[in-house]
Amino acid sequence: MVYYKKNRSEIECGSEKKTDPLIKDEVVKHAKNGKIPCAVAFEISRFLKVSVAKIGETADLLDIKIIKCQLGLFGYKPHKKKVRPQENINKDLTDAINNGLVDGKLPCKKAWDIASRFKIGKMAISGACETLNIKITACQLGAF
Repeated sequence: MVYYKKNRSEIECGSEKKTDPLIKDEVVKHAKNGKIPCAVAFEISRFLKVSVAKIGETADLLDIKIIKCQLGLFGYKPHKKKVRPQENINKDLTDAINNGLVDGKLPCKKAWDIASRFKIGKMAISGACETLNIKITACQLGAF
């Protein structure tokens, strides 16, 4: 396949993979040094009333990196990830995580849902997963 750059967005010849101009403008406006934080990408999604996946896809097409994952899994300096294992995990939280597993892994969206249900921070969920040796997958923005 042939690829070329046009206005910082990548277009795949043949299938014409293009960015929506409104999404592109918001992503470019909020990106700094070719990077955009996860939380900002989610704000753009809510503001434009489009899927988070669409924001992630647009950032990818524009070569803009997602940083500062709200689960603490990537995009932090100097060690890339910020999440740390939790010391104590209550049984209800452990059960909720285990019940949310898909093929032995916890999808990002389910991690967010569990955090909301338990009224705790998202990094508490990823920290619990670190302790339980459970990998979080399927980033809502498509970063992993």
